[in-house]
Amino acid sequence: MAMKTIDIENLTAQNDNVYETVVVLSKRARQIAARQKADLDEKLAYYEGFTSDVENLRMQEEQARISLEYEKRPKPAEVAIGELEQNEIYFRQPEKEAPPEALPA
Repeated sequence: MAMKTIDIENLTAQNDNVYETVVVLSKRARQIAARQKADLDEKLAYYEGFTSDVENLRMQEEQARISLEYEKRPKPAEVAIGELEQNEIYFRQPEKEAPPEALPA
């Protein structure tokens, strides 16, 4: 597996805190992984319930082809990093946006 270096300056362009950027990337990667898993499960659900041995062998080959297709896709973390570099990820920090609480008198 080839490793690609990432410029931290590009990743922290929207947010100066590296740790918050990593949290945003990890949350986005989890969202992408969940969506990919749901898509894969939906495609593989079609092949459940076939009983004929001839059909079963053909269906297993088709299931293996679909699984390999999903394995060749870029990893969710790579996709999330690419989205952040292209400014396609929107995130906000509610604690910084909230108005200051009034102090009791």
